Amino acid sequence: MKPAAFEYFRPRSVDEALSLLAEHDGDAKPLAGGQSLIPAMNFRLATPSVLVDLNGIPELGYIKDDADGLRIGGMTRQRQIERSPLISSKAPLMAETMPHIAHVAIRNRGTIGGSVAHADPAAELPALMVALNAELEISSTQGKRSVPASEFFLGLFTTAVQPGELLTEIRIPLAAERSGSAFLEISRRHGDFALVGVVAVVRLDAQGLCADARIALLSVGDRPMPAEQAIAVLKGQRPSAELIRAAADAAAGGDIDPSSDIHASARYRRQLANVLTRRVLERAFERARSA
Repeated sequence: MKPAAFEYFRPRSVDEALSLLAEHDGDAKPLAGGQSLIPAMNFRLATPSVLVDLNGIPELGYIKDDADGLRIGGMTRQRQIERSPLISSKAPLMAETMPHIAHVAIRNRGTIGGSVAHADPAAELPALMVALNAELEISSTQGKRSVPASEFFLGLFTTAVQPGELLTEIRIPLAAERSGSAFLEISRRHGDFALVGVVAVVRLDAQGLCADARIALLSVGDRPMPAEQAIAVLKGQRPSAELIRAAADAAAGGDIDPSSDIHASARYRRQLANVLTRRVLERAFERARSA
């Protein structure tokens, strides 16, 4: 199929892009990697009247290290993140997760900002942002604002980004001492959307108790689902096989809202969520002990 007719603009700066988005209030759609938007337009599931192509703005593609953590430009390619030594050393959970995203050809074009702003509940990057406690910088002609990942994802393909705004930067805080993390997902074939995925970050205190935990699940709700009940089970407790099983039961019980489709039933997704949460927590706590 072919997309509906649209106007096309290719700005050369962030300011020019924001001006175009503001000028065409609500009718313009930013084009990043295009790996989700273009197929949707071809099937006429998305029919923007204006496309603002961000690929001519090199200032939006970067990975920078500062005192508070990492700063990643919204147009940074997923493959660049996957292969970055800085990401591997400062954000190992992100490096661990990136190879699970689709295929290399997709990651060569796909951008971190495009995937996060698209907010597909079956995608890895939104859940990763929640688990990493990322801060998302949103820009417009009126200025910039920062939104924590926990407040950014509002529903199915819906985020805190408003018409005329653009996700310009992702900030990843430094990992705390005695922390560990892990990611696992199950898909029918490598590169397919996951039936279920789980990402977790845990931190131990000096006594070996769980001081903090962040767990997010993908493909089990209308957004990345934080496992709040599972986190409550873990906090202040000494990690053990029994505790981790209890947390996994909580995650697969009240923390998620999976649906049935042609790929898997809701019941099967709950079972996967339980098994993967247990395995991810076991791995994350082991890494925290070794940190």
